Amino acid sequence: MIKADHQSTLLSVRGVKKRFGPVKALRGVDLDVAPGEVHCLLGQNGAGKSTLIKVLAGVHEPDAGELLWHGTRAAVDGPQSAIDLGIATMYQELDVVDGLTIAENIFLGHELERGGVTKRKEQTQKTREILARLGHSSLSPHAEVGSLSSAEKQIVSMARALSHDIELIVMDEPSAVLDKEEVDNLFRVVHELTSQGIAVIYITHRLEEIRRIGDRITVLKDGASMASNLPVADTPTPELIKHMTGREVKNVFPDRPGVPEDAPVLLEVDSLSAPGDFDDVSFRVRAGEIVGLAGLVGSGRSEIVEAVYGARKPSSGSVSVRGKRLAAGSVPAAVAAGLGLSPEERKSQGLILDQPIYRNVTLSSFASIASSGLLNEREERRLADEQIGALELRPADSTRAAGTLSGGNQQKILLARWLVHGSSILLLDEPTRGVDVGARAEIYALIRRLADAGNAIVVISSEIEEVLGLADTVLVIGDGRLLTTVDSSEIDEHGVLDLVMKGTAA
Repeated sequence: MIKADHQSTLLSVRGVKKRFGPVKALRGVDLDVAPGEVHCLLGQNGAGKSTLIKVLAGVHEPDAGELLWHGTRAAVDGPQSAIDLGIATMYQELDVVDGLTIAENIFLGHELERGGVTKRKEQTQKTREILARLGHSSLSPHAEVGSLSSAEKQIVSMARALSHDIELIVMDEPSAVLDKEEVDNLFRVVHELTSQGIAVIYITHRLEEIRRIGDRITVLKDGASMASNLPVADTPTPELIKHMTGREVKNVFPDRPGVPEDAPVLLEVDSLSAPGDFDDVSFRVRAGEIVGLAGLVGSGRSEIVEAVYGARKPSSGSVSVRGKRLAAGSVPAAVAAGLGLSPEERKSQGLILDQPIYRNVTLSSFASIASSGLLNEREERRLADEQIGALELRPADSTRAAGTLSGGNQQKILLARWLVHGSSILLLDEPTRGVDVGARAEIYALIRRLADAGNAIVVISSEIEEVLGLADTVLVIGDGRLLTTVDSSEIDEHGVLDLVMKGTAA
């Protein structure tokens, strides 16, 4: 990593404030970004990171404060003006259009054209050059983006940013959908960019990434800078967490009380297969047990859980709940049997963001709270409020739109949905993705509490440490195969990675 010359400042943010009605989203933010540095932006969900990003991207105009670009005050009054200035933004929520090709996505809105006619050959060639720069020459510019994996879509989003003449790129949680190899490639690209003098503002909840890639750190809390321009090498992690939360938070996992030998088996998966996705997967989950699926992105973990839930029809094998075999490929049958899924992409697949919290919570329970085809809204509110209190969802206003809540609280909405429904088998795919360090501890404690209450829980996480710390039993998945089933106390992160990389069973 090239070390930035902090005597030279590319971007200065001074006292930036932004209000939305009575809500003070930004209460005074200061930071400096130097050419060629990676400036990490930290903060819990709701700290103001997204609002600040949108100010830099020209989506929001600040109510007070100023932005200085190369020492001169700059007015970023729209997305195009940010691009013209030299600032590109990669948002956490993928901003690609599934129906278009990779090349069309990359040059969307700034097509290469002459006389109103798009120069497709030139766009295709430049797309190949950008993808090669990102280490993804194998991706075809003509491939439809809807056919790509989440990780590949992330690459397209990055390529779109790099298609402009930029001096600063803002990356919002760019590693969230990437496996270890893809993250290593991302960091290689960032190193290349910074070596060329391009600055990066890097937003992440993964503190270990900051140690690998960052030069300096600014911490936001409640819309204000709690600490600005901290040197990564000289700032210990406990200090960062204290700045973020206002208190000391240890990222510890709840104690595992152990699963009684006579605990009944709630979920049994026997020789489940789906060609091209996974093959011959078997496991059991007992009441009170947390089973974790560990493996790299693309290993088949999510596909296995989708098949268990009935959202993907297997070619062979079976799923049984309390000894009763479920109809294959039937979500209604799974839900009726007590299964509930919190999907990997909770915003696009799990929630209706513009609907109130209570409606999202009761979504799977309409049949029990409707009369003559009409929903009983009072009963909806009562059921939702009961779970909102039990799960300590914040803010505890069930009429708010689900999209206004932080990642951790959105995850709680999904858990509340299945608890209202009476589900006793919970399938949680990436339950802490995009969740800050303080809220993670809450989610961990909540999952353990649900298990201790007698529920059976399956957890998928790209973070091996999370699987090992949370689960009682670990399934290591590689290339669609179950490599081993082991007590979490009998394997460490090195052991998991060793199995996955070798692709051989223990």
